[in-house]
Amino acid sequence: MPTKRLLLSIHDVGPKFAHQIVQLASLYDQLAGAHNYAMLVVPNHWGEAPLSNAPAFQTQLRAWSDAGVEMFVHGWFHRDDAAHSGALSGFKAKHMTAGEGEFLGLDQATAQRRMADGRKLIEDIIGRPVAGFIAPAWLYGAGARAALAEQGFARAEDHMRVWEPESGRTLAKGPVITWASRSLARTASSLFFAGVARHALAPLPTVRVAVHPGDTTKIEILASIEVTVRQLLKHRTPSRYAALG
Repeated sequence: MPTKRLLLSIHDVGPKFAHQIVQLASLYDQLAGAHNYAMLVVPNHWGEAPLSNAPAFQTQLRAWSDAGVEMFVHGWFHRDDAAHSGALSGFKAKHMTAGEGEFLGLDQATAQRRMADGRKLIEDIIGRPVAGFIAPAWLYGAGARAALAEQGFARAEDHMRVWEPESGRTLAKGPVITWASRSLARTASSLFFAGVARHALAPLPTVRVAVHPGDTTKIEILASIEVTVRQLLKHRTPSRYAALG
């Protein structure tokens, strides 16, 4: 019988949330064994926290990578400054993220430049190739998808699948289990979904769990993360994105 996998990730990794990232990494280490997860690195979160100017965090990032944590490029600013055309794109930008869908409205040239710059910065820090690219809020516009196909990243993911950008081949399907801390209503709905999903997604070969720095602000979210990961690990092995395929 094929191994059932659990992919764990920490989003929005960078000096802006250094303390929260350490807290989430420690939680994953306790639950799944040391460094069995991925980090999604933002080069300059909202233009306020450039990784290039944070030598201490660079050292920590290199140490995590050396220990086996997979590193993904996670946009550049993580902030959506694009003007959106089309009703669907506008709806996603307004309702699916708090102004953080950076790659939803970018043209191909801009998306490609930010991908390449982010890749170079992170690879120079960790001393090895990145694992792939994942857009902020899992949102990709046509320009971003076209740029992905040109950049040669090994892996990409959105809310419903993991795929190989060059070939377009899908490597895993199913919704990400994640949490929301921005409002009471969003928190309640994410807690409900996690409770259902950790059982309903049992038939899938691969299940993904993603956490964010804001999750550390709510005890009930941290408790749900712990329960969810423990439940999933009863029948799954913590795995790397690189092992898919």
